[in-house]
Amino acid sequence: MVHVVVLSRRARKHLGSVPGHVAAKLLFWVNEVETHGLEETRKYRGFHDEPLRGKRRGQRSIRLSRAYRGIYEIKTDESLEFVSIEEVTKHDY
Repeated sequence: MVHVVVLSRRARKHLGSVPGHVAAKLLFWVNEVETHGLEETRKYRGFHDEPLRGKRRGQRSIRLSRAYRGIYEIKTDESLEFVSIEEVTKHDY
């Protein structure tokens, strides 16, 4: 079960420019993953966690607001499996 979350340099940079409520929701999601695990956190309907398609196959997104998404991947480093948040971006409609 995945309980470790790492923010990429790019994601940390994006957090500095997003509205405060978006950053707060991402940090809440990180706390939930670290506390309850990724599988349990995916069950929260408000995050609308879903796999991505096309060029982003292998990545997943979480809804942080109507306009913002967090993009993450599950990675493995030797024997440790963890979530890497790759970016926080405004969703294109």
